[in-house]
Amino acid sequence: MSNPPPTKSLTGHRPAPAAPQPVDTPAIGVPKGVAEGVPTAVRPDPQAGDGRYPVAWLHICAPRGAVPTATSKCLCGRDRSAIGHGKVHALIADHEAHRDTCPLRTPQEGRTAA
Repeated sequence: MSNPPPTKSLTGHRPAPAAPQPVDTPAIGVPKGVAEGVPTAVRPDPQAGDGRYPVAWLHICAPRGAVPTATSKCLCGRDRSAIGHGKVHALIADHEAHRDTCPLRTPQEGRTAA
């Protein structure tokens, strides 16, 4: 067995010295935060001012030349879907009517049972 031929090496090549490291670096795992001068205080969300939030969603998908579909979902547990032009139009009307009967949108106190 003979030794493999030597690989090329640069003669007289020395690796560059390492750059000096700052002394006051945080320990590993300590969060750095953000750049200096940037405030880190959490500010209130400017969009959450009036107390409203979505309760029901109507999603309609009607690509050109294809059969339309729709879904109607509400936080009260309502989850309905429809396929086809006529059924999608009926679901849209039903979704609009649900606004008046949804227990999350209408107060339950003082209502008489039907």
